Amino acid sequence: MKKIQYYISALLLVAVAAMSLSSCSGDKLGPTIFPDVDETLDPNSYSYKLDKFLKENYLDKYNLTFLYKMPDISTNMNYNLVPAEYNNSVDLAVLCKHLWFDVYDKVAGEDFLKTYGPRIILLIGSPAINPTSGSETVGLAEGGIKISLFKVNSMNISNFQQMNDLYFHTMHHEFAHILHQTKTYPSEFNTISVGRYDPNNWQYRGDEVTSLGFVTGYASSEYREDFAETIACFIVYTDAQWDRMLELASRGWATSASDDDLDAVYYSYYYYPENDAEQDLVYLEERYVVTETDEDGTVHKYYRNNRDKNGNRIVVYDVEDKDGIDGSAAILQKVQIAREWFRTAWSIDLDALREEVQTRQATYDINELRKMVYDIQ
Repeated sequence: MKKIQYYISALLLVAVAAMSLSSCSGDKLGPTIFPDVDETLDPNSYSYKLDKFLKENYLDKYNLTFLYKMPDISTNMNYNLVPAEYNNSVDLAVLCKHLWFDVYDKVAGEDFLKTYGPRIILLIGSPAINPTSGSETVGLAEGGIKISLFKVNSMNISNFQQMNDLYFHTMHHEFAHILHQTKTYPSEFNTISVGRYDPNNWQYRGDEVTSLGFVTGYASSEYREDFAETIACFIVYTDAQWDRMLELASRGWATSASDDDLDAVYYSYYYYPENDAEQDLVYLEERYVVTETDEDGTVHKYYRNNRDKNGNRIVVYDVEDKDGIDGSAAILQKVQIAREWFRTAWSIDLDALREEVQTRQATYDINELRKMVYDIQ
């Protein structure tokens, strides 16, 4: 089948209109300057198997175009971007199907993504770096139609945490945007953390934002990102990760610099040498803390280096929670709003969706999934 594709810029359109107004009505148009584009798949092409898989599993089923060769017209020309590598594109194509589309088909019904799913998925090999803030974009949802996934060439299929952070998390985050752009979420959500968002400096925030009621630093940038991040984290975090995040959210946090210092580094523990009481207060990052439990069940926390410069054993104490916010309760309140929104707006059980994703994340075999592409004849 052949199809003529017209890529006409606004300037060209204006020019054509102007010429048509100035030309004589009897003039005849010449042959088109746009060539026919043959969409027939070439069995001899290196990318034939992936192209056929994408056509059958995305285009034919969901009316979705899955782009991995990065046509210029589909990207933001303000960024220096490169195409995705072929083998990585294969892996993401089968994983998107297994961990996203097949999940919604099972939980919400096969017609759901046919109706509300994106119409374009674009894979890009490199990140999009914001030259002003230094932050990088790993995913975009545009107008409820298109989702872009970046850093495809950096993916490490054997590193599940990286895959989750960059892609699986991003898939559900960006799709949450598409859903709330279609049916708005309750305004009650925006009142939970009012006054605690920071659109300009969120990238400098770390685990301390959980104490303020945010699942991630990015969630603390604005309401809509908070909503999408809360949903994405709830869906893809393992039970251990989710429980750990809630546990951090219930703690106090202190800073090694002034509270007014935007570059302050936050820590959840502090120590002082046993013989020096609180005169030498020093904050420690949690990753340097060791927890030991005595036979009688008494828990002790020590700095990993074990001794300070004076030879005293370093004892670790929790920072008092002084922010007046129950971060864990705030996060769970946000999840409950998302849960009800999924149920009332979409007739979807968010907990069932999470359970299905968790099962698939823990059991998928990438070599078996790859066969869907590589075994194509």
